Amino acid sequence: MQVGFIGLGLMGRPMALHLEKAGHTLHLWARRPESLAPFSTVNAKTHATPAQVAAHAEVVIVMVADAPDVEAVCLGADGLASGGKPGLIVVDMSTINPNAARNIGLRLAEQGIDFVDAPVSGGETGAINAALTIMVGGKAAAFDKVKPLLEKMGKSVTLIGDSGAGQVAKACNQILTGVGVMAVAEAFNFAARSGVDPAKVREALLGGFAYSKILENHGQRMLDRNFKPGFKAWMHQKDLRIIMEEAHRMGLMLPSAAATAQIFNAIVGSGMGENDSITALQLLEKMSTPE
Repeated sequence: MQVGFIGLGLMGRPMALHLEKAGHTLHLWARRPESLAPFSTVNAKTHATPAQVAAHAEVVIVMVADAPDVEAVCLGADGLASGGKPGLIVVDMSTINPNAARNIGLRLAEQGIDFVDAPVSGGETGAINAALTIMVGGKAAAFDKVKPLLEKMGKSVTLIGDSGAGQVAKACNQILTGVGVMAVAEAFNFAARSGVDPAKVREALLGGFAYSKILENHGQRMLDRNFKPGFKAWMHQKDLRIIMEEAHRMGLMLPSAAATAQIFNAIVGSGMGENDSITALQLLEKMSTPE
């Protein structure tokens, strides 16, 4: 297929390379020329605008930071809508507000362009290993067409429901992972401050009902003091902001998510936003250390 890809950062770069390796021709646009460098030796064509990408592609995948970026790429001057032909499918794999996804989809539909929201979980490691969990919202016919592409980037691809449903599922994922990271960080900090080895605590807890993938994987990274970003703390802060905005809109109480959102605000405010989200442990340690 002729596949457009916009958003060639930490996650998007390996995702796009998986598609090229599978035999698809890539059509690329990036704000920064250095983002295109890894594609100089593969079957990829670069374009001057998103509109030009859309003009050459059957499907365009977008992987950017937040809703304003998605809207600019899709609907801005020289955006996908101005170059795409009826029948084009835009797959947004960013994490954005579900309502924003629905609205962008409605505006693209006015020009005969299908919009699929397909946010991911798995971080940089999942992107590199084509092991992402992909949660999809959109029309079944559009999903069926893009599913083979998604399967080249993820190990789990699920159609959740109509437009916006993928983003709702991702929000649920971010509640569970955010609260989970904080729970493991709190437990390890409590153990250490009590004079007990957190590594031994983790070993014991992995064998009981407290087991979780976060305790297994993120817990080990905490013990290794490996705060290199696979998923940056500022991005988790952004995702939790989206969740709380939706909660306010619906008048919905999300007490655990709200408390976790405040912790991630503090992480970013303390200058650690570029670290992995497990840097929550460092914040707790900092707050627990006597002067």
